[in-house]
Amino acid sequence: MEENSKGYLMIIGGAEDKDGNSTILKQAPQMLSENDVLTVLTTATENPKEAGAKYRRAFERLGVKKIQILNINTRDDADDDSYCEKLRFARCIFITGGDQLRLTSILGGTRACLELRSVYRSGGIVMGTSAGASVMSSTMVVEGNDNEPARKCTLKMAPGLGLIDGVIIDQHFDQRGRFGRLLCGVAENPGVLGIGIDEDTCVKVHPDMHFEVIGSNAVTIIDGKTIQSSNVSELKQNEILAITGVTVHVLPQGYGFDLRNRKVLRLKNGD
Repeated sequence: MEENSKGYLMIIGGAEDKDGNSTILKQAPQMLSENDVLTVLTTATENPKEAGAKYRRAFERLGVKKIQILNINTRDDADDDSYCEKLRFARCIFITGGDQLRLTSILGGTRACLELRSVYRSGGIVMGTSAGASVMSSTMVVEGNDNEPARKCTLKMAPGLGLIDGVIIDQHFDQRGRFGRLLCGVAENPGVLGIGIDEDTCVKVHPDMHFEVIGSNAVTIIDGKTIQSSNVSELKQNEILAITGVTVHVLPQGYGFDLRNRKVLRLKNGD
């Protein structure tokens, strides 16, 4: 786990409440001062104007005073100072949903990616929903089978933006039946934690690398360190995965998890 992280990550499973109580999104105004800038990064989506307007309305309703919308659409944009400056002076960056591979292929290795990491390392907040959640890890899920039994060799992964190490994140988790595909990811990488985040649910990662669960559903954690055996390395592709000894936790709001020590936390008053 990252030892020198000083900011916060808000990793959202998608379909977060934008019009009601907005338990997850209201974390932003609670953590920002009146003069802090929130930048909505719409790179992941093919409808950036619509997405930007939607989140501007949501955050304005919740009391955020300074909001800017930023659509980095090409790698040239991602190395352009005028775009990077908008990230540099943000206190909070919100990454919308869309296509996580579009995000990483445009931002990976660019000045904009360095600025985004710098915001986090210097004590800022990075929020991401759906695809914006998946990209936060060093290795991310790109494609896999929903609502099917776990099968070998059916999961496609790629490098993420590397804001958090040692985890694989999946989103829309229970709603799209993604337990099997995350289990495959952990079977292939037993040293990492699989974190499956339901819709309208978020993990808030604190600087000391513990997280709290916020929202209306649950977070599933798959810990591969306890795996006793699996057939994931055998040659027959598309075979049903066999695995024993894996540890699974399902945590709703009021619980948290110590990422460094791999321990469930029972929280009081939501922190």
